[in-house]
Amino acid sequence: MTMFQRQDFHFDLPDELIAQVPLAERSASRLLCLEGGSGSLVHRQFRELVDLVADRDLLVFNNTKVLPARLYGCKQTGGRVEILIERLRGDGKALAHMRASKPAKEGACIYITAESDTDITDVGVRVVGREGALFELEPEVGHWQEILRRFGHMPLPPYIDRPDTEEDRGRYQTVFASKEGAVAAPTAGLHFDRPLLQALSQKGIATCEVTLHVGAGTFQPVRVDNIEAHRMHSEFIEVNESVVAAVAACRSRGGRVIAVGTTAVRSLETAAQQGVLQPFKGDSDIFLYPGKPFHVVDAMITNFHLPESTLIMLVAAFAGFDATMDAYREAVRQRYRFFSYGDAMFITADQSALHEWRSQYAI
Repeated sequence: MTMFQRQDFHFDLPDELIAQVPLAERSASRLLCLEGGSGSLVHRQFRELVDLVADRDLLVFNNTKVLPARLYGCKQTGGRVEILIERLRGDGKALAHMRASKPAKEGACIYITAESDTDITDVGVRVVGREGALFELEPEVGHWQEILRRFGHMPLPPYIDRPDTEEDRGRYQTVFASKEGAVAAPTAGLHFDRPLLQALSQKGIATCEVTLHVGAGTFQPVRVDNIEAHRMHSEFIEVNESVVAAVAACRSRGGRVIAVGTTAVRSLETAAQQGVLQPFKGDSDIFLYPGKPFHVVDAMITNFHLPESTLIMLVAAFAGFDATMDAYREAVRQRYRFFSYGDAMFITADQSALHEWRSQYAI
């Protein structure tokens, strides 16, 4: 097996191709269709997805809902603080990233402000511990949901170089989001609007939902040259019995399991790491890179990903390395819009690799 290095997944991307705002209509984006293995490319519009799926197929969505997880405040000394909630815990505490001139010490109180200024409000959160690089925070009064509702900002990705707006509260969220817990959007789902979902339903396309609460670690760069040495962050995943049944029904009618987003891919493949899909609820740090098997997914819809990221490695594992990198270079030439608010891809698996992997399991 070829040993891939981080630098193998680099591509040159002009800054002006990084989408800073969403299109006026969700489904108005472009769709680059890639046939895995062969590398065949077709340029389409996202609304044409209806023509690419059959009534025997199954679309799997991620129903996570993005929290307004970015908070601004100041320490008792007056120093400014930016907080990004990573995870809300059941005990009333939260784990968070914190940016400040000096790290806050245990016991310190952070006063949350409505804007990124130093006007102290009566809402405080206290540092009660650390978990590695994350700070454990607890509100002095009230609950995290209320604090985020009143003071939280949508946690736009670092490559969107502007403050969040009121529009982002709706657009950096899928129309089917229902389970709060993510600090980044499952961006492939952002292209679906109600008319497109209705058109898919009228065609008889079956759907089901998994949950993966996307963490801030999704933007964590790969810092090692040997990608096998990279350690993924953990994220909460739930794949319930109804999803298992929907996949089984799809298989029985000869359809394809089409994952909407890499988060749906990682959810399904986490739940099938033993070779058979089964219900799963818990944390996962699954890392899919070239050479890793795919037990469930036959096709995926996904946005364009950062150079040298774990997500472009996942796509390369699914569609083939050469086909993936050639597709990205073509997308740059054709001026596709990249990343969260950008355009999308419809990708079918490298069938030769898929058959080889699945022949090892009773699937």
